[in-house]
Amino acid sequence: MKAADYLCDDDITTALFLAERLKKPILAEGPAGVGKTDLAKAYSRWSGMPLIRLQCYEGLDEAKALYEWNYKKQLLRIQADRGHEGSWKELEENLFSEEFLLPRPLLKAITSDNRVVLLIDEVDKADVEFEAFLLEILSDFQVSVPEFGTVTATEIPFVVLTSNRTRDLSEALRRRCLYLFIDFPDSARELEIVRLRVPGITEDLALRVVAVVRYIRQMDLKKVPSISETLDWAMAIMAMGREVIDEDIIAGTLSLLVKEQKDLEKTRKSIKLISRQASGEREIADAGR
Repeated sequence: MKAADYLCDDDITTALFLAERLKKPILAEGPAGVGKTDLAKAYSRWSGMPLIRLQCYEGLDEAKALYEWNYKKQLLRIQADRGHEGSWKELEENLFSEEFLLPRPLLKAITSDNRVVLLIDEVDKADVEFEAFLLEILSDFQVSVPEFGTVTATEIPFVVLTSNRTRDLSEALRRRCLYLFIDFPDSARELEIVRLRVPGITEDLALRVVAVVRYIRQMDLKKVPSISETLDWAMAIMAMGREVIDEDIIAGTLSLLVKEQKDLEKTRKSIKLISRQASGEREIADAGR
């Protein structure tokens, strides 16, 4: 999917192929910032299918993920009906019709006339109860709406679930998915990503950016720089018109790479060692392989 600004290795390509053929969801796990979310976005761009995203968080419930009723509009309908002939049963049937329904990401994906990419992002942040609720959708691609009955997808969406592994997901959920682990890329692949995603960057600067970031990742930090932070740092250096990475530029932009206070304190003490990576021939040569 290079045309969609995403570089795939064999494992990713195989998972996408099988997910498409078998109509099964992909569960993409790995460290934060390695491109799991971007995988779904890139597949959407590459395939031409619209992207529908459900961002998971603690406390997410069915209503926010599936559908809600437009209570304000229902109230206006009740007020407008005052004084008109007609039974409450007729009014109730009208109030709980599609006109007053607010579809959320899951229902939008299932009821879409055209096939879509459904991204269920950071599912590990949702509660166990919500994870169990997803099982019906991922098994049969259908949902139950009490006022309507069962709604079944006419076009099965291409589903990608992502997890940063902040908690263990259930075996039931894993069984329903094709598993894909995405880790930090090796130096050569990270260099390719920088070349692809940072237009106009020189080869020399790209090599030095990758060498510095990979060195920082080897430090004992709470949160190491992700791929997105590598790209942000490279673009920041270019925006500042710098071609050389020295101690000053590292010190001034370190917060783009390291985003925990204790990590910043630790890396600032190693500025000299970090800056050497930007001029170390061995490290740069390794990154270019």
